[in-house]
Amino acid sequence: MEGNWDWYSWHWFSPSVLREFHWDNSIVLFLVPAVPILFILRWIFYLPLRPRFDVALEKSEHHRSNLIQFLRLIPVSFKVLTLMLALVALARPQSVNEKIEQILEGMDILLVMDVSESMQLEDLKPNRLEAAKEVAKKFIAGRRNDRIGLVVFGSEAVTVSPLSADLQLVSRQIGEINKNTLDWNGTALGNAIGIGINRLRDSGNPSKVMILLSDGENTAGILDPIVAAKLAKQYSIRINTIGIGQNGPVRMSRDSSGQAQLVQSHLNEVSLKEIAAVTGGSYFRADDTNTLTSIFLQINKMEKGKILENRFKDTKDFYFVYLYWSLLFYSIWLALRTTLLNNFLED
Repeated sequence: MEGNWDWYSWHWFSPSVLREFHWDNSIVLFLVPAVPILFILRWIFYLPLRPRFDVALEKSEHHRSNLIQFLRLIPVSFKVLTLMLALVALARPQSVNEKIEQILEGMDILLVMDVSESMQLEDLKPNRLEAAKEVAKKFIAGRRNDRIGLVVFGSEAVTVSPLSADLQLVSRQIGEINKNTLDWNGTALGNAIGIGINRLRDSGNPSKVMILLSDGENTAGILDPIVAAKLAKQYSIRINTIGIGQNGPVRMSRDSSGQAQLVQSHLNEVSLKEIAAVTGGSYFRADDTNTLTSIFLQINKMEKGKILENRFKDTKDFYFVYLYWSLLFYSIWLALRTTLLNNFLED
């Protein structure tokens, strides 16, 4: 609605303008048609009962009397319009411009990745570690407003990247992980969760998530994974676990003689499932690259920050327009009620 016309413009009475208004006291509008109805009922039932003086008039004077009777309706019409417009003003017509601002509240997510020797197995292509790195980078690229950190573990656990809003930096650091990043002769699963807790517990964000990717075998470190999971729960940290790889003989990189190596792989799903269950997270099994990709897509949909919605209303009142019109018609009615149009005797 433009609403830039002068108050005396006829635009204020067009149906399109009236439809666009928000009526703050809309129930009052139901009284508007009642005003002329009450005056019509008064004219039908009350006026015929009023005392009359019979006056003998000539025929020409009789026609003049009918004309004056018609003219006497003019003051009544202004009185009706005065009351109707006063009710319209009382209904408070408004122009409301509402803006909705949605803000996605980010999460704190910590990727905890196994880089032990078992991650070199080639049941995922080109191997478990490289497949996990590529999928993790795609996961990071799809996040918005989050802080993401990275912990890796082999026989020990270290923080590669603390929580950071610079997701490109975290992605680059993931790309730099290789088999020489840590001593890979062991899997300190419990210690890795413990370091993750230290990174998340004081983050100040109510949405704290750890994504743990491993074969689940805890063969190093001093902290039991289940004990670490219970500690994570105390800090409201949810852990989603991903068991990666297949059970049984799995091909590893070729040895110095060029012969393919087969290594017996065992995925400890029981431990990973319990870690997830204790913290209220979910467990996923990835035995090939496509499954791992779909798991990260599923986690991306699951782990969404809260959407904060702010509503702003710009409200402008236009009741004064109809109040001015009501006062104008009231003034005209006051002027007319002192004339013969209002006081001439009825036949």
